[in-house]
Amino acid sequence: MSVAGAGRRALMRVVLAAVGRPRGELAAAIADYETRAARYWPLEVQAVREEPARATPPEVVREREGERLLERAPPGATLVACDERGDAWTSPRFAEWLQREREAARDVTFVIGGAYGLAPAVRTRAAVRLAVAPWTLPHDLARLVLAEQLYRAGTIVRGEPYHK
Repeated sequence: MSVAGAGRRALMRVVLAAVGRPRGELAAAIADYETRAARYWPLEVQAVREEPARATPPEVVREREGERLLERAPPGATLVACDERGDAWTSPRFAEWLQREREAARDVTFVIGGAYGLAPAVRTRAAVRLAVAPWTLPHDLARLVLAEQLYRAGTIVRGEPYHK
């Protein structure tokens, strides 16, 4: 490595940090789209442990899961909170934004909360609040939608025929 390049990373990373591991029928679809998306973006999937919620208030569950999610974000990464109250983007706009982040060599971390949603600390720290749907979705379904959109964004950027 040359001295000019020492200590400097020129590639972006896309981290998808989500509470829990996919279960049931959605697990295969999520794995499929995450594999497809990884052909276009350097994708790292980070599952964080769900907080047991039996005798724990929802705000405590959100806070503990939020801390785990924030720990997964690389230092300096653009944090994107997947939140139904966030901005709704078209697929082309999402692709353009993600490509700009890649060109700037900025890491991007998408966070998907658990059953009780995202902690206020996560929303506050997020540079972007992105709605993957206008509805509240189960976190596995939100993860599937995000993975599919990451794949679609890659095809849009490369001009491939998947996006119509």
